[in-house]
Amino acid sequence: MGYGSGELIIRSYNAQNDRVRLEGLESICEVGPADKPFLFTDTLGDPICRIKNSPIYNMLVAELAGQLVGVIQGTIKLVTLHKPPKNVAKVGYILGLRVAPAYRRRGIGSRLVTKLEEWFVACNVDYTYMATEKDNEASYKLFVNKLGYVKFRTPAILVNPVNHHRSSQISSNFKLTKLKIKEAESLYRKYLSSTEFFPIDIGNILRNKLSLGTWVAYPKGETWGKVPTSWAMLSVWNSGELFKLRLGNVPISCFMYTKSSQLIQKFLPCFKLPSIPDFFNPFGFYFIYGVYGEGPLYGKLVKSLCNFVHNMASSKSKDCKVIVTEIGGNDTRSKLHIPHRKSMSCSEDLWCIKSLKNEDGKRVHKLTTMPPTRTLFVDPREV
Repeated sequence: MGYGSGELIIRSYNAQNDRVRLEGLESICEVGPADKPFLFTDTLGDPICRIKNSPIYNMLVAELAGQLVGVIQGTIKLVTLHKPPKNVAKVGYILGLRVAPAYRRRGIGSRLVTKLEEWFVACNVDYTYMATEKDNEASYKLFVNKLGYVKFRTPAILVNPVNHHRSSQISSNFKLTKLKIKEAESLYRKYLSSTEFFPIDIGNILRNKLSLGTWVAYPKGETWGKVPTSWAMLSVWNSGELFKLRLGNVPISCFMYTKSSQLIQKFLPCFKLPSIPDFFNPFGFYFIYGVYGEGPLYGKLVKSLCNFVHNMASSKSKDCKVIVTEIGGNDTRSKLHIPHRKSMSCSEDLWCIKSLKNEDGKRVHKLTTMPPTRTLFVDPREV
């Protein structure tokens, strides 16, 4: 395809030469859909912040006539895909695809994806996958209609705002305990190692400085030394240490309502009105991952753990405005009990997958047609 002003060059990101120009590209790509609000990511001057904690990663940039016009990021890891006879696969994850508005519809996005796929193949990757909003028509057309990706899973993204003026209630009937890293790793490997997208290097995630810890909850009167009759667990990742978010394209009426609700909450707390966080300035968030448990009290235990995380965010982080959780689309028992604001959440995100090896083509069909495991492990390093 002709590009009108020279040859399109796609190469690896060079921090020394590309960092400032990439920040400029991100700023002109900030403009979102004209008809609805959107989230803008502030990388705090570190363009590779979202991928640098992954085992293997790469960033490619597209350059045309000396101008940086596109960027894409990718990571590689080993995961469980719950598919016999081979249940472990090397997968590549695609994220951060951006093309400057003036250079769109010229095939630059597809060239970036294709080049990243070539890097995946060189690294012996079995499958590549990506995540997008289900109503992102441009992304869907590119990956599914043009590049051969197929719909794989539809997880739910649950978002709960942090109220820095009020604590969430934790049942006095339950005991919460923070696990040591080795205990948490052992527990995850025992109960979640056969679930979809469980990372083989779970220990590295739990030991990462961004992982704030793993907690379990169980009924008082029972001990963690023996398996309780009911129990639940989750881990917390501080995404706000890597990058910030900011809400854009919001009507002035929404802005005024947010400010007024905050003033009412501050000066008239007796009204007990729900306060809306300030999403117009950059803010951080906590990501809850590895949610699991068993027993008849599981739901109530998960809710208590989530309330504990809310209180931790409220008291220990000034800029943490929301708590985000992503779970399998059919994990209804967790969704029912994890606190979230429906208007801020996404009931159906979209994951698409593609085989990079000819002999695995039929397995992709099996992956997309076989019933998913109830639990879907979402790696916090890829949020």
